[in-house]
Amino acid sequence: MKTVEREKLWEDYQKNPSAELREKIIIEYAPLVKVVAGRLSMYLGYNVEYEDLVSYGIFGLIDAIDKFDLNKDVKFETYASLRIRGSILDQIRKMDWIPRTVRQKRKKIEEAIRKIETRTGKNATDEEIAKELGIAETELNEWQVQLNVTNVVSLNEFVEQGGEPVMDAKNNSHFVQPEDSIQEEELKKVLKESMELLTEKEQKVILLYYYEDLTLKEISNILEVSESRVSQLHTKALLKMRKKMGNYMGIFVD
Repeated sequence: MKTVEREKLWEDYQKNPSAELREKIIIEYAPLVKVVAGRLSMYLGYNVEYEDLVSYGIFGLIDAIDKFDLNKDVKFETYASLRIRGSILDQIRKMDWIPRTVRQKRKKIEEAIRKIETRTGKNATDEEIAKELGIAETELNEWQVQLNVTNVVSLNEFVEQGGEPVMDAKNNSHFVQPEDSIQEEELKKVLKESMELLTEKEQKVILLYYYEDLTLKEISNILEVSESRVSQLHTKALLKMRKKMGNYMGIFVD
């Protein structure tokens, strides 16, 4: 549907919020749910079915349609994406399936990486991390896949801190404020430094996923590795970047 047709649909719905028009809007924006679900599936790995994420997200889309104000200076796609993501994460949180042992494994890996890099002054390899932990490399790979689950905790915290998506014209200005410009420059600097900590393949995963908006499957085809390997590389990259990025890690949940 063209932009003009889409705007007309919204105008008609605002004048006459019928079930028929609502259904048309849901169908029009259903692909957005798939995009958000696809991005979250990177964090969740194989712990939740993609189709389940989509079904959870549909409720967020419907909620966004019901609460969207056409008169505010914000794109529906932006507003709806927050609602969809929040709906998916709320449902996952209700399931309460994140094991405490997985959180403990992340702490152990982070501590092992810190010790190795302090001792050697170089990026820690999988072999070194496994040796430091006293486990086989195959087991370390299993841990890294499981670590995708713990990212859900960070996602939940980020969404909760942000509260309800705000549709305020002044907060969605198309003009860059001076303080925002300074922060953006600082972010670029920190991001560049954190990317230098990664291996070539880890860099490719981050760039393809966050900058090219490719899915797990698409990245696996490009790099010619399995989807589980892409998931491992993604987790390892975020672990390395976390110490350099600090509070800026929030950008990786968009």
